[in-house]
Amino acid sequence: MIKVTVQRDDRGRISSFTMSGHADSGPYGTDLVCAAASAVSFGALNAIETLCNIPLEVETREDGGYLAYRTPLHLSNHIDEKVQLLLEGMVVSLQTIEDGYGRFISLQEK
Repeated sequence: MIKVTVQRDDRGRISSFTMSGHADSGPYGTDLVCAAASAVSFGALNAIETLCNIPLEVETREDGGYLAYRTPLHLSNHIDEKVQLLLEGMVVSLQTIEDGYGRFISLQEK
């Protein structure tokens, strides 16, 4: 199962998220849940890097199955709003995947 944990700060902003595990909803290379979760999360991070022009604080592991992101501190309000909107869009998309495939992906917010 893919486990996504979204950390929010005291203002409700997404300060970080981790994604770990494997969906195992189909054979390697054709696992649609894995592909969807990967596309949504990496797409959001690519959008943050490109549209907000900020360096990303990301950790992955060579064997796959792990992604960690931390929102940089001290962003201008304008850039932080953009980053948060992109991250909230990612969360909505991951919730939609969880709604349809909850046996294979779990989303938790803290």
